Amino acid sequence: MRRPTPSFTLGIEEEFQLVDPTTRELSPRNAEIIAVGAPILGDNIKPEMLMSCVETVTPICKNIKEAREHLTRNRYTLSELAFKHGLAIGAAGTHPFTSWQTQPITHHERYHILEEELQDVIREILIFGMHVHVGIEDPDLAVQIMNELRYFLPHILALSTSSPFWMGRNTGLKSFRSVVFGRFPRTGIPEEFESFAAFDSYVQTLVDTHCIDDGKKIWWDVRPHPQFTTIEVRICDMPTRMEETLALAALIQAVCAKLYKLRVQNIGWRRYSRALIMENKWRAVRYGIEGNMIDLGKQEEVSAKNLLNELLEFVDEVVDELGSRKEIEYIRTLIKGGTSADRQLATFHQTGDFKKVVDGILLETMEGL
Repeated sequence: MRRPTPSFTLGIEEEFQLVDPTTRELSPRNAEIIAVGAPILGDNIKPEMLMSCVETVTPICKNIKEAREHLTRNRYTLSELAFKHGLAIGAAGTHPFTSWQTQPITHHERYHILEEELQDVIREILIFGMHVHVGIEDPDLAVQIMNELRYFLPHILALSTSSPFWMGRNTGLKSFRSVVFGRFPRTGIPEEFESFAAFDSYVQTLVDTHCIDDGKKIWWDVRPHPQFTTIEVRICDMPTRMEETLALAALIQAVCAKLYKLRVQNIGWRRYSRALIMENKWRAVRYGIEGNMIDLGKQEEVSAKNLLNELLEFVDEVVDELGSRKEIEYIRTLIKGGTSADRQLATFHQTGDFKKVVDGILLETMEGL
C-alpha cells in the first residue's frame, strides 16, 4: 500500500538576542518583552533557557510564501517591542563578546530541572539557533528521509554559519555555536534507524533507564519531532538576515521533497555512516563555505562551494512545485558573498572592534523589514 504524499509544510523557530544598543551587551530582559509580546503574537513568542534570548515561531505554513509572512511579522513585531523597552534584537549564533557567566537563567521549572541535571554545560548555552520543521506525516517515511537527509546537514550548516566569536575571542571557527551545543548529551548527527519502531524503541529505552523523561531531550541535528508529525532540522546557526532564514528553510524543505520523489521512483539516496558525515560537519564548523568538504559518493575532497552548487542542481526539479524559486536562489547570494560569519569576520578585521561587529549584526537583522 502506497503511503500518502507528505504535506511538506513548514514551521520555523528563530532565537533572537536581546541587545542593549548603548553597551552592545546582551540584556537579560526576556520576561518583560514576552509579557508585552504575548497579547500580540500569542504562542508565537516564547522564552528560552537564558534571559537574554527570545524565541519566535511560525504556525504551520503550507508553503514558503506563508512562512515569509509570519517571519516578517514576528521579526518586525519583536524589534518594535524591544525598541520600546530600550533594546534591540540581534540574529547570530553567538554574541561576539558577552560572557555566559553574566547571563541568568529564565525562571521556569523546566529550565531549573535542566540546570540541576546538566550544570555548567547548560549554564554556558549562550547560543542562538534556527530550527526548521518539515511536515512528513508517516512516521516510518519520516525516519527514512531523516536517514538520507543526514548527508546534507553539513552543507546546510556551512550556509548558516554565524558564530565565529565567543566571549571576546575570534575562535578561528565559523560555527562556535556548534561546539558549545556539542557539549550536551544526545547531540550531533544521529545514527541511522531501520524504522520508526527502532527509533521509538531507542527513545523508550532512554525513558525506562531514566536518561530522559521524554523525546524532547534528544537534541540531534535532525530528529523526528516527539509531538508533531514533522522532522526537525536543528543544525543551523541563527541566520542574521531574514532572507537567509527563508533560503535555508526552503532548501531543507526542497531536500526532503527531492528525497521523497526519489523514493517514489524506487531510487534511494545512498546512506553514509555517521563517522563520515561528522567529518564534513567538522569542516563546516571550521571553515563554513570557504573550505573543502568530502564528496562522499566520489570519495574526493572538493570545494564546499562546488558541493553547494551541486546541491542546488539536485533539488532544482522540486523547487517550482514548492513555490520557493526566489528563496532558493538566495543561496547563490550566500555562496558568492559569504555567510554571516564571513561578514562578521570582515568587519572585525577592518575595525578590530567587537562593538562594530554587533552594530553590523543589528543592522542586518532588520534588513528587508
